Amino acid sequence: MDRVTYQIEPQLTPDEFVDVLRRSTLAERRPITEPTTIRSMLANADVIVTARANSQLVGVSRAITDFGYCTYLSDLAVDEKFQRQGIGRELIRRTHEAAGFNTTLILLAAPKAAEYYPYVGMAKHDSCWITPRVAEKVS
Repeated sequence: MDRVTYQIEPQLTPDEFVDVLRRSTLAERRPITEPTTIRSMLANADVIVTARANSQLVGVSRAITDFGYCTYLSDLAVDEKFQRQGIGRELIRRTHEAAGFNTTLILLAAPKAAEYYPYVGMAKHDSCWITPRVAEKVS
């Protein structure tokens, strides 16, 4: 097993971000063909935590927070080849720590990952409502 290192990485590049999204299957639900949106997602995140094995990005979490009350964990992606090694759990922990354990950590689970979150100690909340985004037009 490769040694995995974690760090806060606010300067994560869009190319690396999209690459790990693809290797995790999260790309199916992210605007990877919208470079402006991807750049904005990274530039405006409050907390970006990465997991690297031999300098290769194998996991990322991206969150938006007020550092006082709530933290929205928008993206949690782990390369499929590195799943089931505790990387996702550690990315969640480090993201919550960086935002402040005094905040409530909130996320919307991808359908394929819905059974994972109770496994790592998160409680299901069934009163969430969303207004879907209007996608950027790609020319």
